[in-house]
Amino acid sequence: MRPDILNHGYRPGTKLLFRAVRLFSGQPLPDAAKLVFYRPDFYGARAKAFTHAAMRGPSEWSVADRELMAAYVSKVNASAFCIGAHSATAGQAYADDAKVRAVLDDPESAPIGAGLRETLLLLGAVTRDGEISADDVRKVLSAGVSPQQVEDALAVCAAFNTTNRLADAFGFDVLSPEGFGAGAKYLLKRGYR
Repeated sequence: MRPDILNHGYRPGTKLLFRAVRLFSGQPLPDAAKLVFYRPDFYGARAKAFTHAAMRGPSEWSVADRELMAAYVSKVNASAFCIGAHSATAGQAYADDAKVRAVLDDPESAPIGAGLRETLLLLGAVTRDGEISADDVRKVLSAGVSPQQVEDALAVCAAFNTTNRLADAFGFDVLSPEGFGAGAKYLLKRGYR
């Protein structure tokens, strides 16, 4: 159920910022951004900091890889808004929309390396089942993924399992392809701050 507060519950300065974003981008501010501006002391500031660290902090994974992980976790959760947002961002980051579509269709046959493939399958298992075993992690490590990369990927998974649920609970509007493209450009330039 979409709370009306996502449309109207902001301070005058925040409303002005939203209008400026719309003016300069030609697109409405996505609901994900609106949510972090509503009660930033309760949710927004913490969510932005955690998500930015997971998605743009130091990591052996590229930004494109982490955006693909976010899109894949969102696909497993069937979160339409997040699939669109992070597929567009991963596609721009890789400069390869076909690669992203192939991974979302079937990561086991997609044109990606074994380490990324096994990591995505691990994230899918965590997302679907809520648990993984030591053997599951060993399989990822044996594909050449470092322990730090496993930890980084699980941080992406945690961030987007939370975001997916909020997007669906609050009924985030699914944007047009142009809207997702503009959002992707912003995320690649500025991150999640």
